[in-house]
Amino acid sequence: MPPKKTMKPKAPSAESKQIRGGASQVKGNGGETHQQANPADVPLTTNQGLPISDNQNSLRAGERGPTLLEDFILREKITHFDHERTPERIVHARGAGAHGYFQPYRSMKAVTKAAFLSDPAVKTPVFVRFSTVAGERGSPDLARDVRGFAVKFYTSEGNFDLVGNNIPVFFIQDALKFPDIIHSVKAEPDRGFPQAASAHDTFWDFISLMPESMHMIMWVMSDRAIPRSFRMMEGFGIHTFRLVNEAGKTQFVKFHWRPKLGNSSVMWDEAVKINGADADFHRRDLWEAIAAGDFPEYEFGLQIFDEAMAERFEFDVLDATKVIPEELVPVQMVGKMVLDRNPDNFFAETEQVAFCPSHLVPGLDFSEDPLLQGRLFSYLDTQLSRLGGPNFHQLPINRPKCPFHNLQRDGIHQMEVPTGRVAYEPNSLAPDAPRESMQRGFTTSVRPMEGNPVRVRSESFSDHYSQARLFYKSITPPEQKHLANALIFELGKLETEAIRLRMLGHLQLIDRGLADTVIGALGAEGKAEKITPAKAPIDLKPSPALRLYGKFPPTLAGRKVGVLLGAGFNARVMKDVVSQIENEGAKAAIIAGKIEGEHDAQGQLHPAEMALRASPSVVFDAVVILAGPEGDKKLASDPNAVSFLMDAERHCKAVGFSGIPALSKQAGLAEQAGIVDLSGKAGVKGFIAAARTGRFWEREAEK
Repeated sequence: MPPKKTMKPKAPSAESKQIRGGASQVKGNGGETHQQANPADVPLTTNQGLPISDNQNSLRAGERGPTLLEDFILREKITHFDHERTPERIVHARGAGAHGYFQPYRSMKAVTKAAFLSDPAVKTPVFVRFSTVAGERGSPDLARDVRGFAVKFYTSEGNFDLVGNNIPVFFIQDALKFPDIIHSVKAEPDRGFPQAASAHDTFWDFISLMPESMHMIMWVMSDRAIPRSFRMMEGFGIHTFRLVNEAGKTQFVKFHWRPKLGNSSVMWDEAVKINGADADFHRRDLWEAIAAGDFPEYEFGLQIFDEAMAERFEFDVLDATKVIPEELVPVQMVGKMVLDRNPDNFFAETEQVAFCPSHLVPGLDFSEDPLLQGRLFSYLDTQLSRLGGPNFHQLPINRPKCPFHNLQRDGIHQMEVPTGRVAYEPNSLAPDAPRESMQRGFTTSVRPMEGNPVRVRSESFSDHYSQARLFYKSITPPEQKHLANALIFELGKLETEAIRLRMLGHLQLIDRGLADTVIGALGAEGKAEKITPAKAPIDLKPSPALRLYGKFPPTLAGRKVGVLLGAGFNARVMKDVVSQIENEGAKAAIIAGKIEGEHDAQGQLHPAEMALRASPSVVFDAVVILAGPEGDKKLASDPNAVSFLMDAERHCKAVGFSGIPALSKQAGLAEQAGIVDLSGKAGVKGFIAAARTGRFWEREAEK
């Protein structure tokens, strides 16, 4: 993609530097200034002792050109980072996987020659790995974190890896900073904690000095970072890619995944309690759904646009910290992915699967996004370290399902037995040896490149606040409230006041109301650092598509309802409510004080699937409590039953009940939206309607 016509190349300036040794003023990467005591004049160097002049920008061909392989500083830094740990992944260590297939709705030959998008009759096998980013392999599932959403397509033309997240943007604009952002969020190296948490000084120190992270931090502090289930979260390719058709015409594209079950997240209080009750909550949820035949399904969407349209945007499509609002470029749903088989062996498949953004097929191509350009090197380098050598593609989970032939030989873990005397090309000794194919082979799309090798960030990347403001203005009031609470929690745990005040200064540039809420809660009135942005933010038209809630129609499908039974309960009501829950495509889990079950009003024992002490209401999407007089009295005296009901009410869930006046009084249950007496006028149907709605945020607002 040629440089934007509106931008003039410029030499590196002080604005593109992060910290200068010996200076009392610190320049943020986006141009804002901070006061800081004079650091020691110790130059940053390579491992060979070479002083580094710019640790913010990769070397590229012109301001917006591709990253150059010549950049030995980038390669050294990324290589060292990739090899820090083995065999666990440095990032995305904790994951869960599933097999399935992808099927297009219609042929997309007009825009891409990719075979897997060309024939709606063809099902392409896939393997998907969901993950958290920051935590180690043994960390809990419900940490506040980005979720990985990586899909390996085993196409007829080779493997295509779409390596994305559940958030459409990223923290940084240039891959050179990737080791820094991950080092900052990982456990602090001198103390080895916190684990799988961002509420600590090193993370916020880095973020507060990198204004390009402001958009991403809005997403990570939102409910998007604590999803209810892998089955109920969106996925994004993050970067701008290219589509190429048979005629060689190229267009830009952004990739999207939309869950059939809709979006759903938990509340922070729920996340904390779920981590204690079931640290494997997401893994278990995915496994059990597939095992039960409730196959997760996602639609595959494309945002397609050309260079002329890209030039008109108020942001740069090569900037991974920006979204393209769907109001500007609608998402076309072009196919579906169904996950219908659990792994047979967790290590052999979920742990050994190797995703690389560089794994493409004809009809797709890269953009010059500097974050993507670095990932093309980094992921392959990581697999060489993690999986022991260059033959990781021969592992069953990574092996293409189409024929593959080349002349590469030997190496550690070689599992093939190549025959013949020829291992080079061209050759005349083996006429049947594989040859390059101009007709079928991958060809890089034609695009002009110009410019001198420079370490500089394009001016078109310099607006760090407008889209952060756009996201906050676009989400619903409950989401805004939760985002503010997350910031209060995270910033309130910092030991260093200067970092907290610097971050508050950024919030003032994003939204005054948000900043005032956080400042007031922290008692920092009048203390926020004044930050001057490199480019003044502008108000963009809100994008409802960025919301988590209200995007999908109400549904109970795929959810889980906890049905707590007390002695003497009405069996007819229980059977009716369970039947209607299952008719909605949801699962009813029968809970009792003891795992053996509970007796109904006629004295018949009904087996339980779960014991109350091991089944807090936080692991369910809605709850029902049924009991007779004896059972009600016993439940009211049981702290587990009281907290079961209190938490369900506090977390704004639908609650159905019958015959529990004592328990209701003990738990402080009041007549509110979503609280349904099953014996009353609304009855079971009223509860089902409430459970479809999911949350009743007006109950939270009243507190």
